[in-house]
Amino acid sequence: MEEKAFESRVDLSALNASVTRIREEIGKVIVGQEAMIDLLITAILADGHVLIEGVPGVAKTLTAKLLSRIISVKFSRIQFTPDLMPSDVLGTSVFNVKKTEFEFKAGPIFSNIVLIDEINRAPAKTQAALFEVMEERQVTIDGTTYPFEYPYLVVATQNPVEHEGTYRLPEAQLDRFLFKITVGYPELLQEVSILANHHRRRGTVALDEVNPVLTVDQIRQVREAVQQIHIEENLVHYIASIMHETRNNPALFLGASPRASIAILNSAKAYAAINGRDFVTPEDIKYIALPVLRHRLVLTPDKEMEGVTTDEVVRQIVDKIEVPR
Repeated sequence: MEEKAFESRVDLSALNASVTRIREEIGKVIVGQEAMIDLLITAILADGHVLIEGVPGVAKTLTAKLLSRIISVKFSRIQFTPDLMPSDVLGTSVFNVKKTEFEFKAGPIFSNIVLIDEINRAPAKTQAALFEVMEERQVTIDGTTYPFEYPYLVVATQNPVEHEGTYRLPEAQLDRFLFKITVGYPELLQEVSILANHHRRRGTVALDEVNPVLTVDQIRQVREAVQQIHIEENLVHYIASIMHETRNNPALFLGASPRASIAILNSAKAYAAINGRDFVTPEDIKYIALPVLRHRLVLTPDKEMEGVTTDEVVRQIVDKIEVPR
């Protein structure tokens, strides 16, 4: 039987050229970490926020800064601390003596790419201030709504080892991150390359070597192209089956929400696009499921006591669900 051809094919030439250039520019500074870089590019194309978890010194903050250089947009960095107040992040109304009225002074959250360092160090009140920011790309203060400029991306980092003086992120906020990316230590040869590159620069700033790749208009165009990526109906059912299993798995106290389903759908399209395909495969979904789900699921107390991780449960679920052919 002859396979039915797609009625329309998506032109991915501009998108693929941009992705290649982004990888090249980041590769000037970051050695290895290909998985993290690909997931960050995927998040940009899927219009989602990212949480990066790793021990200090594995280039989490540097990578976020690189994104702001690669995309010609505004960038701001916020260091979260236990005494940080919501007004320190969002902004506040200041009395203008000349005009004899209050004026809103925008906080550092008003940017295009916002890096939040050690997001789990701020108390719940400050973390909650990000709910509207991340979901609706706007802030409401004193009854007035202030929308953010396009595009808007939050990249947050946290340290998985040090827990003194930290506040666990609530599930409602974790659910607003498209991905949770875990970053490990580099391999031996990669660390040799890191040292060699550092010696070669002889004190010059690494970020100065990176050139812009995407403009705001180009981001809009590549995101529109990603939305046109084809996905078969049986793969949509495959995504829903994975979500349904998380809600009925005995190892999980809390399963994935419909927001997670949409996150996998959009991310799988974007991941297919950066790999030069105008259609989603089951492998795309299986790969994307882990960074989408690992921070959204909550283990039962028994499984936590046994030392089971959410990554292990996600892999078991994905392997359990029959892959459509």
